[in-house]
Amino acid sequence: MSEEKALGVGPDKIEVTYERLGDPQAPPVLLVMGAGGQLIHWPEGFCAELVARGCQVIRFDNRDVGLSTHFHDAPPPDLQAALAGDPSSASYTLSDMAADTVGLLDALGLDSAHFVGVSLGGMIAQTVAIEHPARVRSLTSIMSTTGAPGVGGADREALSRVAGPPPATREDAIEQWVKAFQILGSPGYPTGEDELRERVTLAYDRAYDPVGMARQTVAVVASGDRTARLRDVRVPTLVIHGSDDLMCDVSGGRSTAEAIPGAELVVIDGMGHNLPGALLPELALRIAGLVHRAEQGPAS
Repeated sequence: MSEEKALGVGPDKIEVTYERLGDPQAPPVLLVMGAGGQLIHWPEGFCAELVARGCQVIRFDNRDVGLSTHFHDAPPPDLQAALAGDPSSASYTLSDMAADTVGLLDALGLDSAHFVGVSLGGMIAQTVAIEHPARVRSLTSIMSTTGAPGVGGADREALSRVAGPPPATREDAIEQWVKAFQILGSPGYPTGEDELRERVTLAYDRAYDPVGMARQTVAVVASGDRTARLRDVRVPTLVIHGSDDLMCDVSGGRSTAEAIPGAELVVIDGMGHNLPGALLPELALRIAGLVHRAEQGPAS
């Protein structure tokens, strides 16, 4: 199925571009992407694996990314000030982004879904489970964290290697992203440079909005620590994290699993802050297993 657009989504009445794959009668799995990531950053192979395992897959562009609504008229985000303790430049919070996902379920006529989120997407999925528990059948949080200080931080040396001046051209931006993915990716499951460049080029040409990504990042900082509220989450939960994640330390995944009662933690050696092709079958197998156990009820 090709991409479609839902209008008037959620309390903010935004437009959300999405794609629905698989049997519409199968259990719905909503894939929530990370900061700056578009629906196309969910690998086709991963979606196909989930569909083959009896899931209906819905992937979409969050606000401020891809072909969904961008908040171009919002005040400029000040990430440095937010990190220093002043999040006043935030145009929205994770609660607003969570409400977008619930609004998308409404637009699709779904009372609930299985939520799978990576990085920022994991934080959004966690927030939905906290604030809209009836809409979540199961929760999978991948390479994400709780928002608590001291856990899930980025490796400063790696960030210094990724950082650079704002790109002046399309080619500069593509090269900067290729370099970032090479540094932050999975050392045990490397992705070839040509494949990386093809993916980055496709994403750039579809939609490029670094300020939108900054607004998303400030929203994370402004939303604070979810640990205490995660202790009240009562849905089947799987937490997946890479042992070699330089963008979100594995302590973030461990803290998430510790906070959510009954959560299963899977730490994958050699995995970094991406979804490497070699791991897609294993990830899909684990997620689909959780989905079907949750569909069968507590006795499973």
